[in-house]
Amino acid sequence: MYEHLVSFKFKEEVTTEKQQELALQLLKFQGEIPGIMKVTAGINATDEVERAQGYTLGLHVTFKDKQSLEEYQTHPLHEKFLSEIEGLTDNVIVVDYEVAW
Repeated sequence: MYEHLVSFKFKEEVTTEKQQELALQLLKFQGEIPGIMKVTAGINATDEVERAQGYTLGLHVTFKDKQSLEEYQTHPLHEKFLSEIEGLTDNVIVVDYEVAW
């Protein structure tokens, strides 16, 4: 299995409501993109605001294998999401790793 973790830092003018709408779009990836086993997404709720560094939306996707993760990158739903957030973010952090058993 492979894990795909993403943290989004949005521009100041992007509302929490818009971010919640984007999180709902991300949840739709499960069942629509082959190889995805689980998707969670949501607004950052940490009390450690200084450590959050402005990152307000998180995404966690579990893929069955590396090939599924690679194919996800060019899947039309993923590409559509990327085009919708274009110009809305200040930064995005991505971490992909193979689950160590």
